[in-house]
Formats: sequence, C-alpha cells, structure tokens
Amino acid sequence: PLTKLFYTGPMFRYERPQKGRYRQFYQIGAEVLGEGSAMADAEALKMLSELFSNLGVEGADIEINSLGCSRCRPLFKAGLKKFLEDKADRLCGDCIRRIERNPLRVLDCKVEGCIEATSALDAPSIPDFLCEACGAHFESLKQSVKTLGVLAKPNPRMVRGLDYYTRTTFEVTAGGSGGGAGGALGSQNAIAAGGRYDGLVEELGGPPTPCFGFAIGMERLALLIDRKRIKRNPLTLFIAIGEEASMRGFEVVEGLRRGGLSVVVDFSAGPLKRRMKRADRMGARYVIILGEDEVKGGVLTVKDMTTGAQEKIPSGGAAGWITGR
Repeated sequence: PLTKLFYTGPMFRYERPQKGRYRQFYQIGAEVLGEGSAMADAEALKMLSELFSNLGVEGADIEINSLGCSRCRPLFKAGLKKFLEDKADRLCGDCIRRIERNPLRVLDCKVEGCIEATSALDAPSIPDFLCEACGAHFESLKQSVKTLGVLAKPNPRMVRGLDYYTRTTFEVTAGGSGGGAGGALGSQNAIAAGGRYDGLVEELGGPPTPCFGFAIGMERLALLIDRKRIKRNPLTLFIAIGEEASMRGFEVVEGLRRGGLSVVVDFSAGPLKRRMKRADRMGARYVIILGEDEVKGGVLTVKDMTTGAQEKIPSGGAAGWITGR
C-alpha cells in the first residue's frame, strides 16, 4: 500500500565528518513507499521547492539525475572505472581508492583536480547508459517537474554516496544565483538531497517496494532562512468567562489552533480587567473572549490589542479573521 511518512530528529555519523559537517546533526526527512512513478518524485520536489520559497531561502538550486537500475548501472560503472584508471595520476588519494570500491563516488569529490578530470568531454555520462525503462522514467521526471513549475536542472555528474539508490537522485544546493546563501555554508552547500531506493526494502528481507525519500539538514537550513519573510500568526490569548464557557473552551481553542493560530489559554478566574492586563504583558496581539453571551450567540469576541478595536465574530470564522488581517 502507498505510505507517506516524515520525521525530524537527531542523527549521528559513524565516519569522520567532513569540514562543515557535525558528528551529531539534525534532519527533516520524508519517505514515499509503494509508488514507483516519476510523478511521485516530482511531487516531492515541488513540496521542497515551495518549502524553501516560503522560508525565504534564496539561491536554492535543484539538480536531478538518474542512476539507472541493477541492469544498466553496472555498464556505466565499468565504463567509468576504465576511464578513471586512465586518469589516476590526476586524482586525489581518496578517489584512487574509490576506483575499486565505488567509482561513482569520484564524481562527488570536491577536490579541484578530480572535478577537472571527471569533467572531460570524453568522460562517460550516466544518461548515455540508461536502459529503456530507466530512460523513460527520467524523461517522465523532467516533464513532470516542468509541468509543476519546478526549476530542476539535469546534472549527469550528480550521484549519491550509498549504493542502494536507483533511478532518480537529486540535490538542493544553496549559493548558485543567490550568492549570499553559499557564503553562509561555504563549499559544503547542499541543504537537501535524496532519491529513489526501489530495491532497499527487498534487500532487507521485505517485499519488492518502490521508494523515494529525502532529508534536509536542519543546521544548514537554519543558516539560510530569511526570518523577515516568514509569516508568523500573532499570539492570541483565549479567555473563557463562566463555567459553561470554560467547558466549551477546549473545543473552541482546538479549532482555533487547527486554523493556524498560536493560542495561549488563560485558565485563571480573575476579573476580566486583570486578565486583559496579563494579555498585554505577554505581548498578545489579539484576545478572544468566550462568555455567556458568546456561547448563546455562537460567536467569539475578538479584541485587537494594538488598535483597541473589538468585534463579535462567528465562532468558526475567528481564525480566518485573524490570519487574514
């Protein structure tokens, strides 16, 4: 069955962290299990594109590639290995060792000499080795992201470090046209990456399951967020007056929160004047009052603490009234 999951939390690296990375770090990730269509990949890329746009991240570039499958990728690895063996004198020590273990990792090396060697015109390119099915999948991906309005640039050099990736792979980097973002991150400028791993579940003993997933580095993302462009809904204090209103209050507050409001509930039973002063001290922009008259009328009294204006709003429309101002 189709399953979509997300997670956030701490992760740990076993190997020595590269410059600009940490032993312990935090990730936001998402996974789609049970769907093999390239349109599912494009949908996830659209979600990422909108997330970075909403957070005010400038200069975020999406690059896509296909790593093929178990049928066509061995052909590319064999061709790449032969090419790298002829260029070994121009490669760094790490990449010389990678020729035997995992030649695809050489394409991901950031050492200038390795980049120049693998960028030669006669270097093998993954798209040239794709089988018919993988080629069609990649073409569908490119068409789908275009249809969704996602600017995704094909990059035949872009690979992932783990062998279980198949077909779609992508990376989001900061600092391309934006400039400023790249300065915040330096050379380690990837803020999100992922792709398909259609054979992994089966390798681990499960049934054949097409999968797509990605992860976002939270520390890197935090450096790039333009907080001025993030719309924050103002703090709202909810005051219930009377026993019946207090009993109804929890239901009303849950509805307000589902509507996007940041609501703090005043559980005290003091005079309204004192409770309004508390709202002012805590910096609440709005106060929502539910008393006996409001319960009977199916409304909420909303007061703007900045202007002093006060209105009675239908109970179901208070969240929209505040967020729309």
